[in-house]
Amino acid sequence: MYTILLVDDEPLICRGLSSLLQASGLGIGTILTASNGQEALDYLRLEEVDLIVTDIQMGTMNGIELMHQAKIMKPWVETIVVSAHETFQYAQTAMRLGAKDYLIKPLNNEQFLDTVRNVLLQMEKPEKRTDDLLSSLRANFQMESPSELKDVLLNRLLEAEPGEAAALSEELRSRCGVALEGPYFAAFRMKLELGEAAPKDRELLRYAALNIVSELLAGEWKHQAFYSGAGELCALIEWSDEAYEETNVNKIDQLEYIGRSLHFHIEKYLQKQSFVGISQILQGLAFLPTVGLQAARALRWREEHPDHRVFYYGDYKWGSREDGSGAEEGLAQSNGIVEQARKYIEENYAKKGITLNEVAHSNHVSPNYLSYLFKKYMGCNLWEYVIRLRMEESKRLLETTDLRRYEIADRVGYESPEHFSKIFKKYYGISPSDWKK
Repeated sequence: MYTILLVDDEPLICRGLSSLLQASGLGIGTILTASNGQEALDYLRLEEVDLIVTDIQMGTMNGIELMHQAKIMKPWVETIVVSAHETFQYAQTAMRLGAKDYLIKPLNNEQFLDTVRNVLLQMEKPEKRTDDLLSSLRANFQMESPSELKDVLLNRLLEAEPGEAAALSEELRSRCGVALEGPYFAAFRMKLELGEAAPKDRELLRYAALNIVSELLAGEWKHQAFYSGAGELCALIEWSDEAYEETNVNKIDQLEYIGRSLHFHIEKYLQKQSFVGISQILQGLAFLPTVGLQAARALRWREEHPDHRVFYYGDYKWGSREDGSGAEEGLAQSNGIVEQARKYIEENYAKKGITLNEVAHSNHVSPNYLSYLFKKYMGCNLWEYVIRLRMEESKRLLETTDLRRYEIADRVGYESPEHFSKIFKKYYGISPSDWKK
């Protein structure tokens, strides 16, 4: 059963779409409604949402911004955009962010339900056991050996000595027809945990993983995906000057979105544990060996954090760890990050629109790493902590002041009194007005 989140600042539209979906027989378990992007983000943080249906123009956070935030928080959540605007720029941006369709109001009911049906069919979760999965792969996957020469040259390029990158890049172009133009590059290294699988099955699973990576990146990213060592894959991604200079996209968020998407889809379809190491984005062919080394180092960080899955090189103070500093130094660094985040949240929790990304950027770490550390050391996820502070303050205001519900909602960071009441009741099991009584 699926959970669908409807986001529109016109309540009649939310009610109409909700009724339409409830009567559709599409196997929908829960339908949530939000009147703006901030409410929608709260639901994404607190619920397991499968599909978002969102308007574009909505108050302080529009549908495009909501899609940006949703992709960073949960890259696997699908989106359908419903808009009164036929503007090509909106449609182009929405589709680039992964929207499955861009529908124009007033909606054709059958077209809308067909779109939802197709999206839900595509996200069917595999329920096969590993043995059944391997049998299916053996029967349906015809392995075509990747170009060994291309793999060899790409690996040599990412492990080259200073000054060798240009010559190796030219050899790759002349012998394999692969032109690395960049000028910006990042590397992603993926480690598959294949357990006791037989050698032939290991090769089949690795080949299937390579296909998953290639299909996931195709279209949106200029990339090369290839084998890199036993049980490892690598993806080298390029950005042109124009793509890199997009001002509305934070590059760390973009890297994390790609890394988490790779990890999620490999584990979803192959049911094998995987780890992803991500380099920084560097400019110029000469730095290809550097991004290769960074991704390899980031991947090795799983040895200290075996319960984490996606590692970004820029999250760690490598210099201090490589000069002989041990686990105590690493623990102190982690505690420092969590403490700074906690302090920032306590000073800003009542700010409307505060996000995990904002807290992470203030701390100079990726949202994924901050989220992992915060839960590990605080015992709750970061947004649960924000809600705890908001609810404790709203309870205090209810008990000690004569402020009205909308005034309290505004003081603790909620744009909508109705949304504030929903969160309060979910947290305390009683509405603000009943608590006041």
